[in-house]
Amino acid sequence: MEYFREAWEELKRVSWPTREEVLQGTQTVLLFLLIMTLLFWVMDTVFRAGLTNGLFRLASGG
Repeated sequence: MEYFREAWEELKRVSWPTREEVLQGTQTVLLFLLIMTLLFWVMDTVFRAGLTNGLFRLASGG
């Protein structure tokens, strides 16, 4: 029981974020996720085009 009492006391001392801070953090994470998704999509498209063109050149003997 001592463990739970100490854990409860520790939780009372936690500095919880405000609603605005949580929303701002969530928006930041979602924006970062969107940017990274677009970046990986562009890189995938470029690499796929390069590999496809390179494989076609190899297959055609040139």
